[in-house]
Amino acid sequence: MQWAAYRLTGLLLLSLVLMGCEKPQPLQTVDIVRPVKTYLIETADSGGIRSFPARIDAGRKAELAFRVSGKVKTLAVKEGDRVEKGQQLATLDTTDYQITFNDRKANLENAKKNFMRAKELIVKGNISKMDFDRLEAEFKSAQSALESAQQDLKYTKLTAPFKGVIAKRHIENFEEIQAKQIVLDLQDISQLEVKFDIPESQLRELQPEGDMPDSRRTQIPVKVTFSDLPGKSYPLTYREVSTKADEKTQTFRVTYTMERTDDVTILPGMTATAIVDLSGFLSMDIRHTVPAQAIIGDYKLDPKAWVIDEQSMTVKSRSVKVGRLLGNNIEVLEGLEPGERIVTAGAPFVVENMPIKLMPDQEQAEPRTEDLKYQ
Repeated sequence: MQWAAYRLTGLLLLSLVLMGCEKPQPLQTVDIVRPVKTYLIETADSGGIRSFPARIDAGRKAELAFRVSGKVKTLAVKEGDRVEKGQQLATLDTTDYQITFNDRKANLENAKKNFMRAKELIVKGNISKMDFDRLEAEFKSAQSALESAQQDLKYTKLTAPFKGVIAKRHIENFEEIQAKQIVLDLQDISQLEVKFDIPESQLRELQPEGDMPDSRRTQIPVKVTFSDLPGKSYPLTYREVSTKADEKTQTFRVTYTMERTDDVTILPGMTATAIVDLSGFLSMDIRHTVPAQAIIGDYKLDPKAWVIDEQSMTVKSRSVKVGRLLGNNIEVLEGLEPGERIVTAGAPFVVENMPIKLMPDQEQAEPRTEDLKYQ
C-alpha cells in the first residue's frame, strides 16, 4: 500500500512539472485605426481669396414725398415704370392752396398801394415816420406771405429729381396724405451698388501698419457672382468703406459699384457673393491659414500639427510657427507646405505613427463631448 501511494504521488508531481513546461499562448494584439477629420493645405495664392455675402442696391435712390398735405388728385406712375428727370409723377388737389394764394395776392396789392401813398406823404411831411415804417413792414410781410402761398401751390406737384425706375408706390389715388409722407420710391439702376460687411481682421491684413489709402483699395480685384448664374462673374469698382464698425456684428460696410449688364436682370435687393482677391496684398510672412483646432501644444506648450503620411496612412507630429488668430482659423508662418494634409478634429487623441483613416467629407463633423470620453 505504501508503495502504491508513493507511485501515485510521483505521477502527480510529474504531471505538474510537465504542465509548467508548456509555453503560454501569446496575446493577440489589434492595431487601432483612428478615423480623423483632416484639412488639405492650400497654396499661398488660393489662401488670399475671400468671399462675403453681399446685397445689391441702387446707385441712387430717393423716397419722394409732398412737402404739403392734401388729397391726391393724380398718380401718373406705377411700380416698375421708368421716368425721366423732371417728369410729373403725382399731384394734389390745389383748391385750398389756390384760394390761399389769391387771398394773399389781394393783400399784397392793398399793402403795396398803402405803401406807395405813404412814400408820397412822408416826403411832404404829412405822415409820421412810425406810420411809414409800419406800412412798409406790412408791404414786405404781404410779399413774403404771397411767396409762401406760391411755393405751397408749387409743392402740390411731385416731379422726379433724376432719371430712374419707380421701385415702390406707397399710396393710392384720391388718398388724404400728410406732408412728408412717403409716396414713391425712386431708384436709379443705371449703376448698381454691391454692399457687404468684412471683419476688422480683413482690414488689418491689407496694411498692418495703419489705415490703407483709397488708392490701394482700388487696386484690389473684386468681383460678384450669383448662385443662379453659375460660371458668370462681374467686376466691381471700389466706392467707399465705413470707418465705424457695426455695434452688433463688429464688421465694416464696404461698397462697390457695378455697371448694369444687358445679358441678365439684376435688381436692387438681390443677394450675391462678393469675391475679393487679397493674395497680392497680404503680408509675405503669411504662408497658410488653417483651422485653429488643428494646432495643439506639445509638452513644452510649443505649437505643433499632426501631418498625415498618405503612403503609410500614419501621423507624424511637426513643429510649426503660428501667427494671428483669425476667427476660427490661425495663420501658420512656418512648418507646413502646400498639398500636405493635417489632422483637425481628433488631434489631441492621436500619437506618433498611429494608423489613421480619413473620414468621408459628409461625416467630418465636430466630435461631441460625450464621444470624446470614449475615444
